[in-house]
Amino acid sequence: MLGNTFGYDDISVHDRLVRAWENSMELTRDYEMYSKRMPEGELSEMFKEFAKDEALHASKLRSILDNNKTNQ
Repeated sequence: MLGNTFGYDDISVHDRLVRAWENSMELTRDYEMYSKRMPEGELSEMFKEFAKDEALHASKLRSILDNNKTNQ
């Protein structure tokens, strides 16, 4: 089983949330950079939208992390 092979079951919920938040932040930065490095148009707009969506994901994850910190 893949989960047991790589020790994924040993990762805490908090650690998974932190990792997801970090990944979302990185994707937000990447998509913003992509949108700025290509000519204005359909692809640039697509990456701007991806960045906005990913920033929303990061914000939600950060909120959960902050709420869990105060509830512990």
